[in-house]
Amino acid sequence: MAETAAVETGSKRAGAKPDMATIGGLAVAAAGLLGGLLLEGGSMKDITQPTAAIIVLGGTFGAVMVNFPMATLIGGFKRLRHVFFDQSASASSMIDELVVYAAKARKQGVVSLERDADALDNPFLKKALCLAVDGTDLQELRRMLELEIEQFEHHAGEEAKVWEAAGGYSPTVGIIGAVMGLIQVMKNLADIDAVGHGIATAFVATVYGVAFANIVFLPAGNKIKVRAVRDVQMMELIVEGVSGIVEGLNPKLIRTKLEAYAHVEAVGKGKKKAAKEAVGESPENAPAT
Repeated sequence: MAETAAVETGSKRAGAKPDMATIGGLAVAAAGLLGGLLLEGGSMKDITQPTAAIIVLGGTFGAVMVNFPMATLIGGFKRLRHVFFDQSASASSMIDELVVYAAKARKQGVVSLERDADALDNPFLKKALCLAVDGTDLQELRRMLELEIEQFEHHAGEEAKVWEAAGGYSPTVGIIGAVMGLIQVMKNLADIDAVGHGIATAFVATVYGVAFANIVFLPAGNKIKVRAVRDVQMMELIVEGVSGIVEGLNPKLIRTKLEAYAHVEAVGKGKKKAAKEAVGESPENAPAT
């Protein structure tokens, strides 16, 4: 699958860093919902219903399985790790690496990069350098790499849709679960206390369905898309860098050409630096991040 072309780092795979935005977002959402419940006088028992969870999750993923081919389903679940972990290299580190390759190629020839290419873990960068070493025509090299990028985008989009579909089905399955609970309540109309308790329990399935959809499934699908966009930008950076190497451009010119890809990253660092200075931290004394 095209997922194998996903950019993770340059010559070595980066350690998977937990995505604090995802972890923090889930924590804030859980704290807000449970905190509000407790402040209203409720208790955890009110929403702790394993049967409701089974109905919602089982019905949702059953519908998703009907909706997608098995290969896409498996890819969607594998790509879920990109929601919780960030393995992407920074654009600036990738530019530095490509400039090193460019300088070596200019002094010793593109063929000298063969050993460097063999040592790479990044499949897309490895393929690009191998094509360059093999003397592939520049236009053909670009076409082949751009085709791989298109396939990566296609597969990433399809796999993101797995979670978007789950977010669409989940609330409806929650309603089905609530109706099933109400059917059981109707069997005991003679006991008014049991009816009240049963109705409250029945609607837990609706809560689960809506909560899973809007806190987990739909955000996960969108995060996968965001990660894919970032990976595509990194792959485009590699295409431009390797093309410059094949053309024999000056390494400084290649760096200047690729710096546009690091602009957003540089802006983020600039804002972080300004924030530290605003609270009285100089760049020299600021703690390492």
